[in-house]
Amino acid sequence: MIKLAARFQVIYVGIMIWLIGRLLEAASRVDKVIQQELAALPAAFAFSMGILPRGPVFVVQKQVDGTLYCARRNDNITPDLAISFKHVKHAFLILSFQESTARSFANDRMLLDGDLNLAMIIVRCLDRMECLVLPKFIASLAVKRYPPISFSQKVTLATKIYLQLLLGFFRRSHV
Repeated sequence: MIKLAARFQVIYVGIMIWLIGRLLEAASRVDKVIQQELAALPAAFAFSMGILPRGPVFVVQKQVDGTLYCARRNDNITPDLAISFKHVKHAFLILSFQESTARSFANDRMLLDGDLNLAMIIVRCLDRMECLVLPKFIASLAVKRYPPISFSQKVTLATKIYLQLLLGFFRRSHV
């Protein structure tokens, strides 16, 4: 039973890591708040989030137009900033919305390799993306402070983000 639960956590975390990278890419294309945050990042800035030692990971890189691109495994992009969970169980706590990012960092479940100021920009983008694509009662568990977003704005942006996610599959299949 314990092995089954551990295997479930590994599969769930892998899916969520994959999904977060692509949702962040999609959100960077449609949300003005995220675009303003990303404008403060250096050109060609790359960021990764993953699980130590060799767990699932995503890498996103800032493009010339200011949006993010979620890299493929063979893109060989070296991240300027890496946020790593020390164990899959720690990642599961955050990705299953049992613990916020801030609480996880305070509980020493994550490692940061890079500039803390740039990490805060990325965390704000991740929080904003979560608030847009998740129902409020779930997103409230994941973020420290839920931003004021009207229901109509949330639905409109979430729909655009999910459409961009779907379009991303077609863009990638033709590259």
